[in-house]
Amino acid sequence: MGYHAFVDGQEGTTGLRIHEYLAQRDDIEVLRIDADKRKDVAERARLLNAADVAFLCLPDAAAREAAALVTNPNTCLIDASTAHRTAPGWAFGLPELAPSQRALIRASKRISNPGCHASAFILLLRPLVDAGLVPAALPVTATSITGYSGGGKKMIEQYEAGGDAHLDSPRPYALSLAHKHVPEMTAHTGLAVRPIFMPIVGKFYKGLSVSVPLHLSQLRSNATAAYVQAAFEQRYADERFIRVMPLHDAQAPTDGYFDVQACNDTNRVDIFVFANEAQLILMARLDNLGKGASGAAVQSMNVHLGLDEGKGL
Repeated sequence: MGYHAFVDGQEGTTGLRIHEYLAQRDDIEVLRIDADKRKDVAERARLLNAADVAFLCLPDAAAREAAALVTNPNTCLIDASTAHRTAPGWAFGLPELAPSQRALIRASKRISNPGCHASAFILLLRPLVDAGLVPAALPVTATSITGYSGGGKKMIEQYEAGGDAHLDSPRPYALSLAHKHVPEMTAHTGLAVRPIFMPIVGKFYKGLSVSVPLHLSQLRSNATAAYVQAAFEQRYADERFIRVMPLHDAQAPTDGYFDVQACNDTNRVDIFVFANEAQLILMARLDNLGKGASGAAVQSMNVHLGLDEGKGL
């Protein structure tokens, strides 16, 4: 028996990509709203409640309003906004987060889709905090370089219009130290101190890499780069979408540079440990529109419905 899915906010970057994933499926019937009724609350409520899985690809306030329209206890909501990522009663939609996470996603009717920066950061830090290698009280810093598609339609149009020399250079942002992903980055890693996080937009469409620098002296006594690498390999040994790369991977840089876009058009996350005798740089890269957004949402749908987790991905 097939399932019905509805995307509320189907014209946005994330919603369009979810539609592309689902269009390839013969087990999912996509419910569509007429263009002239996209703001019709009654019609949206009807479709939300008719769906087995409804994706909310909306701004935070609109996502909260949409969630309140759902009265069908059988409808599973997957919210791509930041509105519910640390909210009680919502399962965090990152199956690789912990051994018990798939069971939570399977059982929950309310699933919050992780942010793109947050996914990469959490997948780097959570295994090390759980293993006791990184103290929960350690102040951590992270930098993320991402393509401009992460800014949505307005930013995409700005970059693709051309003619603005300011867009030729990388653009750091969220310098108020209050990026909207920081709460989930803290809550879902087990860190007790909010990380200092600086994202940077580059002049390329998609692709993302988060870097976390650490001193070995900050980690558990006698920790080595090899021990950190082994912790990643142990945690992610059975994860089909996470690839832990060899320590000091000589193939990672091309002509001396790290390829931020190497996971584009996949649902994969690559994890790296670069180190010398005293310091580490942990790096995770992914497609910010794939595993960082729409791919993650479809993966959570598959888990929730009890389907092959990689179906359509």
